[in-house]
Amino acid sequence: MLCRCLLVLAAIYTLSAQTFEKTVQPVLTKTCSPCHNERMASGGLNITGFTKASSLTSDRDGWSRILAKLKAGEMPPKGIPRPKELDATIEFVQAEIDKADRNTRPDPGRVTARRLNRAEYTNTIRDLLAVDFRAEKSFPTDDLGNGFDNIGDVLTISPVLMEKYIAAAGTIARRAVGGDPLPKKPLELQLHMKDKKVRRVDPSTIEGTTHIEFDGEYTIRIGLPGERAKDAAPVKLGFWMDGKLLNTITAETKPSGLVYFNPYSDETMRLYIPEGDHVFRAGFIDDAFVKTLDAKALYDSRKNKYLESITFVGPYAAAVEKPSRKKILICDPKTGQACVDRILSTLAHRAYRRPVTPAEVAALSKFVAMAKADGQSVEQGIQLAIQAMLVSPNFLFRIEHDPNPTDASKVHPISEVELASRLSYFLWSSMPDDDLLALAESGRLRGQLDAQVKRMLADPKSAAIADNFAGQWLELRNLDVVKPDPQKFPLWNPDLRDAMKTETKLFFDHILRENRPLAEFLDARYTFLDERLAKFYGIEGVTGPDFRRVELTTPERGGILGQASVLTVSSYPTRTSVVIRGQYILNNILASPAPPPPPDVPRLDEGETGEKASLRQQMERHRADPTCAVCHNKMDPLGFGLENYDGIGKWRSHDGKFPVDATGTLPNGRSFATPAEMREALKSQLPQFARCMVEKMLTYSLGRGVGTTDRRTVDDITRSWAAGDYPFQSLIFEVVRSLPFQSRRGESVTK
Repeated sequence: MLCRCLLVLAAIYTLSAQTFEKTVQPVLTKTCSPCHNERMASGGLNITGFTKASSLTSDRDGWSRILAKLKAGEMPPKGIPRPKELDATIEFVQAEIDKADRNTRPDPGRVTARRLNRAEYTNTIRDLLAVDFRAEKSFPTDDLGNGFDNIGDVLTISPVLMEKYIAAAGTIARRAVGGDPLPKKPLELQLHMKDKKVRRVDPSTIEGTTHIEFDGEYTIRIGLPGERAKDAAPVKLGFWMDGKLLNTITAETKPSGLVYFNPYSDETMRLYIPEGDHVFRAGFIDDAFVKTLDAKALYDSRKNKYLESITFVGPYAAAVEKPSRKKILICDPKTGQACVDRILSTLAHRAYRRPVTPAEVAALSKFVAMAKADGQSVEQGIQLAIQAMLVSPNFLFRIEHDPNPTDASKVHPISEVELASRLSYFLWSSMPDDDLLALAESGRLRGQLDAQVKRMLADPKSAAIADNFAGQWLELRNLDVVKPDPQKFPLWNPDLRDAMKTETKLFFDHILRENRPLAEFLDARYTFLDERLAKFYGIEGVTGPDFRRVELTTPERGGILGQASVLTVSSYPTRTSVVIRGQYILNNILASPAPPPPPDVPRLDEGETGEKASLRQQMERHRADPTCAVCHNKMDPLGFGLENYDGIGKWRSHDGKFPVDATGTLPNGRSFATPAEMREALKSQLPQFARCMVEKMLTYSLGRGVGTTDRRTVDDITRSWAAGDYPFQSLIFEVVRSLPFQSRRGESVTK
């Protein structure tokens, strides 16, 4: 029987080798080898090692890269005849790789213990203690791995970061419990235009950034010099913190008695303001009133009622108990140790994201006893215990356990409690809520997984996917650090930047929540705009500061490649970049990035651009060098397709003195003449875009890079997703159901 099996296997291998020699070898030797050989390995590829059938099993990674190029139409390049055996070659190689993958034992991979990154820390503190703590302002920037900042292998803890954690834990615990007394006398903090502590956003709005020292209620005075006519109507005045409207009041704008000779008034309100750095804004929100403001006579107090200052007086004890105290003090700790232990066990259970042991609760109770022995209150003792929780590895790390940690062959499902954390940090960038954790601890989560994913996606906390996944996939975070040249781009300002970022986040969030098809990222005929961004785009009929869905009626805009955020982060400070934009598309849409440039590439002459030659003409001269052409022939045509947008995404018809030429060709040979035609052409690459998204979503959800052992999973998810025309939520469900998301293996140990 064994001999017969061996004979069958030998026959299959012989047949496979014969097919390889007949079908694949002619393509390699006649079409590929002239450019991809030992002497001239174009694109870093030498096919010498791929000319035997055995290479299909010995170097599946290499063959997978070759196959991707062939299927995308990138090879053979333009000008090289397409061999008649090419389709058969693609079909044969794909079948052989699929067969090898099927015969390989499934490997879900292994995720390193993952430290909470800054976004996860912020959100976890919010959900655990109801405290607004922004880790991005207190902790160093998280390192990136595989394009994301939640990769376990790079999320280390340095001594500096540990010091930051200790300091933050004290601050957060104090704010959460509020056991320390407030200052005996209220403090006063003023932001005034004369001190340049506030800036005028527009004639009706001022904005300033400051640090609030204590949580508490504050009397807020908004200084309003000036007056309108005697019959002027009152106007609505708004007050914002960090972009959120906190309150509106009605402000008088006409003179009254002696105020006519000293036309200054304060409008006051009393609000709860949390400790920390905040951006405050005061502004008129009555459109009819705003339109009557005389910008030319803005500071003439006899003609305008304008905003000049924001003053904070406080803190005062809040009339209503803080949400954090309600969340923490689930019983009165003054009643005795039983209540203290209940508070601590409940908090530790949620902070550690798993059941806690009596020994762990007892260890935390010792901190309460220490505080009481030092003459402090029991609430201050609970603060100290919370501080200890927040520096525990059980809080700072997401730790998963292996039954056989040193046996790399042992694949096992992660526990349901661990699955709950994987799910919550994937969809919410935060800890599991009580419902999710309770399901996991009762062993019922896997049976209700789809229902939980649906519930969690409907929760507002799923906006974290737009903030953290889309923010990194589309490189939106770079908007906070780009600095377009104000001489070249005078329209650029912080408000326009924020509007750009908001548009793309709302657009992504809409596609996710409404389960729209993947293709809408490329060609959606709608977007989300406020008046400022609509004017920048030249779109009429949008008024006011609120973002709303706007239907696009002209071909200039559409999908993410027509949005100013993407166009700005893929440009230089002084001009566009066809290379960066082309590489952006290759990396983020087609998953086929060009290799990095050699170190001795000469820079373009910035003085020539738009004056002596268009950017396109300069790049075409650059591509005349055969060494440069290998990569630039792939990148530049895609970048040219976006040349109608300047360095901050504004539409243009000329590059300086020269008309824009947006013609180009995709790697698969499909040509286009305008940005709209390029977007349509990219839709022909939808399967490639889908695979790109699968790889990026897996990377983000798992917290590790996608490798050879994940190819089978990527193929399965992509195939299943395609069956439904790529509705976006289906990708989330497929990732969560996958083997790597629900399982792990032991670690290989070198002896």
